Amino acid sequence: MHLNIIYLTLLMDKRILETILSDQVAELDYKRSRKFCYRQAEKEIDLTSPQAQVVIGVRRSGKSTLCFNALTRANIKFAYVNFDDERIISLKADELNDLLEVLYKINGPFNYLFIDEIQNIPEWYIFVNRLLRQGMHIVITGSNANLLSGELATHLTGRHNTITLYPFSFAEYCALKEVDTTSLSTEAIALRRAAFDDYILQGGFPELHLVKNERNYISSLVDNILKRDIEQRYHIQHTAAFEQLASHLLNIVPTILANKSYLDSFNLKSIHTVKNYIVYLKEAFLLSGLHKYSAKSQLRITREKIYPIDVALMNNRADAFAGVNLGWRLETIAYLELLRRYRSQGRDIYYYSDRSGECDFVICRNRQAEIAIQVSYDISNDKTRQRELNGLIHCAENTGAHTLLLLTDHIYDDITINNHQIAIRPLYEFALSPAPNE
Repeated sequence: MHLNIIYLTLLMDKRILETILSDQVAELDYKRSRKFCYRQAEKEIDLTSPQAQVVIGVRRSGKSTLCFNALTRANIKFAYVNFDDERIISLKADELNDLLEVLYKINGPFNYLFIDEIQNIPEWYIFVNRLLRQGMHIVITGSNANLLSGELATHLTGRHNTITLYPFSFAEYCALKEVDTTSLSTEAIALRRAAFDDYILQGGFPELHLVKNERNYISSLVDNILKRDIEQRYHIQHTAAFEQLASHLLNIVPTILANKSYLDSFNLKSIHTVKNYIVYLKEAFLLSGLHKYSAKSQLRITREKIYPIDVALMNNRADAFAGVNLGWRLETIAYLELLRRYRSQGRDIYYYSDRSGECDFVICRNRQAEIAIQVSYDISNDKTRQRELNGLIHCAENTGAHTLLLLTDHIYDDITINNHQIAIRPLYEFALSPAPNE
C-alpha cells in the first residue's frame, strides 16, 4: 500500500510536469507567430558543435529569442524547458531525469535541448555534462555570469562556448524600426539621425518599444534583478543599503569606483561588503567594468570604471535623480558597441589615464594597443575639441595605438596632427559600420 502511494505521487508529479512543459511549448508556438529581427550574436552560436552553447546576459536582453531564432532558422527539431518558471524552480538535480523523460514524451525523439535560465537549478551542470557525453546538443541561457562561468569552468572545461548578449545595438534597433541604414539620400541620413536621437534616450531593451510606460518597465526589471537574482541568491542581509548603493551607481555611471566613500554613505560595515555588492551587480549584468590601461597588472585592477549595461538604466527608473546627460549616454553607447565588436574577437578594452591626459578607450590585441577612441557629444567649442584631441594623441604616443578615432554626435572630419591621422565620426555612423575582421 505504501509503495502504491509513492508510485502515485511520482506519477502525479510527472503529470504536473507534463502540463507545465506543455504550457512552455505553447509559449514557443507564440514566438513562431511573431517576427524578430536578426541579432549579430546569432552567428556566434555553433549548432554543429559538440560543446554546449551558453548565452549569457542581462534579463530581457533577448537571450531566449536569440536561441529560438538560431534553432528555428537552422530547421532543427528541439525540446525546450524554461527554469525561470516558478512552478519548477524548486526542482533538484536528481529530479532532472524525470523532466527529461517528460520532454521525450511531449516531443518524441530529439537531439537538441534548449534550456532557459539554467542557473536557477542547483548542480545543473551534472545533468548537462551527462547529456553532452551522450551526444546531446545543448543550448543554454543564463542571467548570472559568475554561476555560469564558474561552474562551466569547473565542470564543463572545454565543453562549452559562451556568447554574451547585450540589449539591441543601434544597428539592431534600426532593423527593428525598419530604418534604412545604407542609403546616402538626405532623407535616409536624416531618419538615421532621428532614430539615434531616440536610441540614445530609450536604449536597447527589446520589449521597451512595445510598452507605454517605459519607467515602470525598467523599474520592474531592476527591482527583479536586485531582489531575485542577487538578494535571494546571495542572502543579502542589508537589503536597503544594497539597493541604495545600486541606485546610486546607476545614477552616476559612467564613473570610476570609489569603494571607500560608499562605506559611510550607505552605512556599510566593511570595504569587503562594498566590493561584494558591486561584484554581484556586475554578475547580474546591471553594470559592466572597464579596467585602466597599464603594463602593470596591479594598476590595471585599481580604479575600475563602471558603465550600465544599457542607457535605459541610467535615469529611467523609480527614484532616479540622474539627469539626461547626453555626453555620458553617448560614451556608454560607444562602450557597449565596443564590447559587442571586440570582446568576441578576443581583444581587450581599457581606458587610459595619467597626469598628462585621458582617453576613453584603448583596444588591445594581446598586449599591443591598436585603437584609441575618444568620445565627446559636442566638440563645436574649440577648447573642448582641443582637449579631446590632445587626450587622443597623448594616449597614442604612450600606448602605440595607431588607429585614432573621435566619436561625436554628428561631426564628420579627417584631420592630421603631428603625423597622427584622426578620424572624427558620428557615433551613429560608426555603430552602423562593419566591425574589423568581419
